[in-house]
Amino acid sequence: MKAVKPNEFNAYREAMNEKILSAPNNKIIKRIFNVDTNAYRPGALNEKIKEMLGLTASMVLKCDDCIYYHLEGCFNKGVTTEELMEVFGIANLVGGTIVIPHTRRAIEFWEYLYEKQKNDK
Repeated sequence: MKAVKPNEFNAYREAMNEKILSAPNNKIIKRIFNVDTNAYRPGALNEKIKEMLGLTASMVLKCDDCIYYHLEGCFNKGVTTEELMEVFGIANLVGGTIVIPHTRRAIEFWEYLYEKQKNDK
């Protein structure tokens, strides 16, 4: 399985979130989305660290959508590739070798983010 491109992932995510959030009688889902948004705001931990924690947890849980979301968050918060590799190390240590395929796709997505940034300039 090949990693998706950020623009494809974001377009799909935005379209589906709009459908979910516009559905009637979804107070619980709206509250869950709100808690998720608020959890990544700065507090005792800054946003960069929270994105790295979110990425680690997402990798251990083997959720590619979550991994892509937090990779882009890490990228936008200035996480370096060196820092990212340490996150991957912890995720693979905690999650075991089953996390390796997710690490491969994460690296591909990360490289695409850098290429896109370079081409957008």
